[in-house]
Amino acid sequence: MHSLQGKVDCWAKRTAGGMQCLPKEKERRVNYEQVFDSAIDRLHSEGRYRVFIDILRNKGAYPNARCFAGHNGPKPITVWCSNDYLAMGQHPKVIAAMEEALHDVGAGSGGTRNIGGNTHYHIDLETELADLHDKEAALLFTSGYVSNDATLSTLAKVLPGCVIFSDELNHASMIAGIRNSGAEKRVFRHNDVDHLEQLLAETDPACPKLIAFESVYSMDADIAPIHAICDLAEKYNALTYIDEVHAVGMYGARGGGISERDDAAHRIDIIEGTLGKAFGVMGGYIAADRRIIDVIRSYAPGFIFTTSLSPVLVAGVLAAVRHLKASSIEREAQGQAAALLKTLFADAGLPVMPSTTHIVPLMVGDPVRAKKVSDILLAEYGVYVQPINFPTVPRGTERLRFTPGPQHTPAMMTELTGALVEIWQRLDLERRKAA
Repeated sequence: MHSLQGKVDCWAKRTAGGMQCLPKEKERRVNYEQVFDSAIDRLHSEGRYRVFIDILRNKGAYPNARCFAGHNGPKPITVWCSNDYLAMGQHPKVIAAMEEALHDVGAGSGGTRNIGGNTHYHIDLETELADLHDKEAALLFTSGYVSNDATLSTLAKVLPGCVIFSDELNHASMIAGIRNSGAEKRVFRHNDVDHLEQLLAETDPACPKLIAFESVYSMDADIAPIHAICDLAEKYNALTYIDEVHAVGMYGARGGGISERDDAAHRIDIIEGTLGKAFGVMGGYIAADRRIIDVIRSYAPGFIFTTSLSPVLVAGVLAAVRHLKASSIEREAQGQAAALLKTLFADAGLPVMPSTTHIVPLMVGDPVRAKKVSDILLAEYGVYVQPINFPTVPRGTERLRFTPGPQHTPAMMTELTGALVEIWQRLDLERRKAA
């Protein structure tokens, strides 16, 4: 009887269009709309739903921009959360180089690097980036995310049995690359070299090993102990991979990052960076010896099978890299701006997190309140800063992340601090320094 009932329940008849199921079978079908709605509803209920505002930057006038927030036309705002740290995306040299390239070769690259998309602009930029880090060669990618994902996943596959040691606060793109590699991963506590050594010592000495970490951690605004990590890499025969995306252009005499500033670049096997933050345009890259670059170029699907960066973009980055190699004016002005903003926040009793870098994080500790502060700043004060929530930061550590640049004036910072103090009082938020 049970068997017969099963046959009845699962009965279907053939039609010209395929199989037509009985009502009971239809009830078992997945309600895709409900699944998707539930996923979004969860974000709303947790206060983590992300809202992208509609803005346009004003050419040559950064950090001034305009926001299309309503039906009354654009509203002027001041941008405080851009990763264009040095405003190089607005620099006359960068814009002129891009315009010249556009009129010289057109808009797109024409294909992948091995099929029509390799231009002299790409080759020149890779040469400049290799020189920036005092490496033999460099390789361009379409973004910093892709360069991390493609390189880390490929390296571990080329090294059979590779074990990757990853800082617990590494960026999502590094985590994705390590996961995609299929390699064994061992996570060490953030910047904890003792824990890293413990994990290295427990690993078979015959296994290939790779230590992956960042130089500047953009959410906590702290810096890795590069030399100490390199000491361990040498002791345990491990390769080193450093993500310098928040440091290239920003630190070092020529903008080579923390590894240049701390005279550690020669100890790092692979340096990864971005072209979309301090250099102001778009793209990612790695710099290493020729052998490693050739392996990634030859094996990484994320490089081989994607259209190359537009030569227009590459021309802009090339101008930015060359300028920042010779000029420290932008870095010095940015450093002064960041120092002043930290002082103003601290003196006002705002919970500014400790930072020795250009990033100024302000702790809120709740996703709903973080978004509320952001919304009030934009609506009432014309200040744009996005709330940073989980999974970018751990739950309970939600914050606002300010990135003052060389064009943010002391008057702007004073006005911002006053606005934040008023909002903190209005929302009854704690006004104390973060531990």
